[in-house]
Amino acid sequence: MWVAYNKSGVHSVSISYCQCPGALIRDIQLFQAGLFPASFTRPKTAFTFSVLDDFLLDNLECGTSAMNYYSKIRRLTLSIFPLMVPDHYRELMRTARQWHQCKLYKWHGFAHKSDKPKAGDLALFCPACPQPGINLDLTLVMDGNFKAEHLHPVNPSDEVSLMDGLAFMVGDERYKSHLSIAQDHVQRSDCNNHLAVNQANASWQRLEANGISQAITFYNINCQYHKFLKDRITSSMYLSIPIGMDIIPGIGLWHVHGHQDSCYVWYASNFIPRGMGTPHRKEVLDYQMNDCNFIKMIRMNVQISSGFISFLPG
Repeated sequence: MWVAYNKSGVHSVSISYCQCPGALIRDIQLFQAGLFPASFTRPKTAFTFSVLDDFLLDNLECGTSAMNYYSKIRRLTLSIFPLMVPDHYRELMRTARQWHQCKLYKWHGFAHKSDKPKAGDLALFCPACPQPGINLDLTLVMDGNFKAEHLHPVNPSDEVSLMDGLAFMVGDERYKSHLSIAQDHVQRSDCNNHLAVNQANASWQRLEANGISQAITFYNINCQYHKFLKDRITSSMYLSIPIGMDIIPGIGLWHVHGHQDSCYVWYASNFIPRGMGTPHRKEVLDYQMNDCNFIKMIRMNVQISSGFISFLPG
C-alpha cells in the first residue's frame, strides 16, 4: 500500500505498474499518473501534482509555511485525531523543493532539452525593474537587510544545492570568495545613535552570510554608509561601478528628521531627483522573486492603462 497526499487529505492506495514489454520505467509511470514520489529507490509515499501546486500557491500568496500546510492536510484527513495521520512532513519539504526546481526548469525552457542552465538562466526578466541603460541612467541607491538572518548549518555536508547561482541568488562559491577578501570595518557614527548603524556593526559570527542585498530608493543611514561605499567596491575583485554612473545618496523623509539638521540639506528626498528604483533558502527566494516578477508583468497592463486614462482630458 502507498500513502498518497492530495488536496483532500492523506489516502492509502494500491499502485500496480505496467509490466508490458517496452513499458516506461516506474518513475515515469508515476509522473504520468500525476504522482511525485517522495523517494526513488523503494518509494511508498507520493504527493499529487495538484497538492504540490496548491502548497506553492499558498506559500506565495498567503505565506503558508510547509509545517502549517502539512498540519492542514492532517486535519482534513482526520479532524478529531490529526496526530494519528502518518508524519511525512520531511517528505513534503524535500518533494516541494524538487517541485520548485522542476517548475522553474519547465518555465524557462529546460524541461525537454539536454542543455544545462547557466548562471541566471532561471531568473525571470522583469521589464518594470531598473535596467541600466534602458530605464536607469544615473541613480544607484541601496539598503541593508539586517533581518534575513540565517544560522550556520550543523552539518554543512548535508546542504545540497539544486540551483546554485542559476537564478537571482549569486552562486555560493563565488559569494564565499568575495567574503574571503572583503574587509569589515566597525564604523563609529558621527551622526545620531541610529539603531541601523548599531545593527550593522554588531557581531554576527554565529550567522551565515547569504548574499541578500536590495537596490531600492534610499537608505536611512546613508550619511554614514555612503562615506566609504566607493572604497569598499573598489577594493573588491567582484564588485564594480559602471563607468559614468552617478551614485546619489539619500535618506527618506521619515528617517531624515531623526538625523542632524545638516543631514536634511544633504540627503532629504526633497532635494534629490527621484529615480526608478543557504541552498533551500536561496531556492525559495529565487522562486518568490520569479513569482513577483511574473505578477508584475501580468498586472502591468492594468496599471499602465489606468494611469493613461487618468491623464486623458475630460
